[in-house]
Amino acid sequence: MNAAIPKLIKSAYRKEPLPSILVTMGAVDAVIGGLGDRWSLFAFGLVTVGIAIGLRWWLLQQQRPYPTESVNTPRYLPPSSSSSHQALPVLKVSKKRPRH
Repeated sequence: MNAAIPKLIKSAYRKEPLPSILVTMGAVDAVIGGLGDRWSLFAFGLVTVGIAIGLRWWLLQQQRPYPTESVNTPRYLPPSSSSSHQALPVLKVSKKRPRH
């Protein structure tokens, strides 16, 4: 089994737990209903999966879109490169132990 699939499933459950649970429940109901010739359970599973997909789409639509224009943020420090400033001094630990 591909190692990326469990990571993908875990990340989906973390990001959107309700739609992920509804998709899982609906898929299980649809499989059980389809294999057991219980068409009402199969239809219920498909409706549940459809509702979960619709909920996921609605939640994605509720998120704010990324700004298309570049926003000029004020800079409080002048731009500097790593070569223009000096490195910090190395701290040395005292070898003497404090008495208790």
